[in-house]
Amino acid sequence: MKAQVRSLDGGVAGEMELPPVFGEDFRPDLIKKAVLAVQSTRYQPHGTDPYAGIRTSAHSWGSGRGVAHVPRIKNGSRAARVPQAKGGREAHPPKVQKVLLEKINVKEMRKAIHSAIAATAMKDLVLHRGHSFEGDLPLIIEDGLEGLKKTGDVVEALRAIGAYADVERSKRSRKIRAGRGKMRGRVYKQKKSLLIVTAKEPLEAARNLPGVDVATVKQLNAELLAPGTHAGRLTLWTESAIRLLGGMTE
Repeated sequence: MKAQVRSLDGGVAGEMELPPVFGEDFRPDLIKKAVLAVQSTRYQPHGTDPYAGIRTSAHSWGSGRGVAHVPRIKNGSRAARVPQAKGGREAHPPKVQKVLLEKINVKEMRKAIHSAIAATAMKDLVLHRGHSFEGDLPLIIEDGLEGLKKTGDVVEALRAIGAYADVERSKRSRKIRAGRGKMRGRVYKQKKSLLIVTAKEPLEAARNLPGVDVATVKQLNAELLAPGTHAGRLTLWTESAIRLLGGMTE
């Protein structure tokens, strides 16, 4: 299977053979499992003080007083320590010992990444995610993109190949989050846009574009290729990245 290689000015620079990984089966079940496994590595353990709610002098009065057998504060009658009492301990509090990491087999993770790479060339899936672009997939551009140092130059190249509309879509989508996340440093929500994959170094000039992620072939993971567990992200590859990908997946 062959694909067009676009030039920085939007023209056709040639054709190249795609590696076999682009012919992998689409496995949304494995992709979801892999993304959740990646996300679980960022979970921060949290829990209550093991002695919260039980540092008290409370003890039960026992039988014969016509009251419940709950622990009560000394020199008083207020119930304490038990979960059903006001000011008592929490019934089943979160514990830092809980295992938050979700495991996945190495072969499953590898298969999920290959499947997510193949999904970047499936036009129906990419459109279903809401991306805006022109032309056929996968999007491949000449290696000159890796040498660009200014964000403005990257924008011109994206406009030329018909991919900048997706960046503008991401910019328009930014909105204030509903809920308590606003108080926890997650004020804004924004849709994902392009993933730009290069061979040796990430394209630093594109890092500030709204919704854009940059990575090398070796840095690719399931979450970059399928944000939110949904495969079919609009991905821009350089020629060298495609060649390196073929050597790594054979």
